[in-house]
Amino acid sequence: MTFTQALLEALESLSSNKMRSGLTVLGIVIGVAAVIAMLAVGTGAQDSITGSISGIGTNLLFVFRGGQDQSIQNTKPITLQDAAAISDPFAAPHVQIVAPMMEGGFIVSAAGQTASTSVSGVTPDFFPLRNYTVTEGEIINEEHLLGRASVALLGPEVADKLFDRHEGLVGEQVTIEGQPFRVIGVLAPKGGGMFGSEDNRVLIPFTTGQSRLFERRYRDQVDMLLIQVVDSESVPAAMDEVSSILRTRHRTEIGADDFTIFSQQDFLSTAATITSVLTIFLGGIAAISLLVGGIGIMNIMLVSVTERTKEIGLRKALGARKRDILMQFLTESSLLSLFGGIIGIAFGWFISFIVEQIALASDTAFYPRIGMDAVLLATLFSAAVGLFFGIYPASRAANLEPVEALRYE
Repeated sequence: MTFTQALLEALESLSSNKMRSGLTVLGIVIGVAAVIAMLAVGTGAQDSITGSISGIGTNLLFVFRGGQDQSIQNTKPITLQDAAAISDPFAAPHVQIVAPMMEGGFIVSAAGQTASTSVSGVTPDFFPLRNYTVTEGEIINEEHLLGRASVALLGPEVADKLFDRHEGLVGEQVTIEGQPFRVIGVLAPKGGGMFGSEDNRVLIPFTTGQSRLFERRYRDQVDMLLIQVVDSESVPAAMDEVSSILRTRHRTEIGADDFTIFSQQDFLSTAATITSVLTIFLGGIAAISLLVGGIGIMNIMLVSVTERTKEIGLRKALGARKRDILMQFLTESSLLSLFGGIIGIAFGWFISFIVEQIALASDTAFYPRIGMDAVLLATLFSAAVGLFFGIYPASRAANLEPVEALRYE
């Protein structure tokens, strides 16, 4: 029997039981569509997260208090003096800008409404480093710092919670921990970030926060240093320079650092690892439905062998070889799997499209991406499922004795 003959007979056999074949194919369709959709959603999530991190630049360093070894005692805080030392171009030639930050959670109220949000004390250098802009008003400047001005920039999420709008708010007053602040602008939306929602925050001058809001053990203590490196290629050299300066100032030895330095690449690598594991996990769960679909193929093929026992016996009695019978049933199971795979790919793309439209409707920048690797994986896996679960029924049919098959009732 040639492959063409086996293919034609398989099509004829499957078309004679359209309902049964359709229900069997449905199991594969659901499995393949789930794999395609889950991998697309996982890849889209990875693109969204890494894109958000990359959006603030690849030449940034983040310096925090506390080292990798949590057992180190008497860790010294990061201070403004540390920031000034790192800003020295002779000590750290690869460092371009240093922006100290203070941050904490506070209750902000206005017009009878309250919101729990993150309040950050920042300097003017913070805005170009983090690519922050305003939709109205102005950013914090040197005059605000020198005068310890009671002014604030609202994130759009905070503005909506307090005023039910994020336009026309310049000049309004908000209260932070019982202290009044005048709104000088509204931040442009940024969405989620590595440290939480970038829109649910309030920015105030660093000096104002230092003297009126943030209580620290040391007056010059900061919570984090944002450091801009001259270019992305100089990030390793800048990390060495910053580490050397802080070790000297804090009098710590190599391996006993009381500070931690992260680069954008560190965050990108961590985020990529997490989302990759999530994608594999989702794909694995979806693959279970393919397994169920394969079992459905095996069940239907076993039923088909039972129903066609006399036909198999007659074929063998007329000279059909064992491999001909084997090829016939394997072709049928493979066709079921192939049809299910093709329809499943289209259905998976449709699900991904629906997810994207829902995300866009909710103003979320999320774009599921179907890669060729996902399509090939789902196609090959579905074909393998069809072959694997078709082997036993095909082998059982091929091994039937002609006499016993002809006598079967």
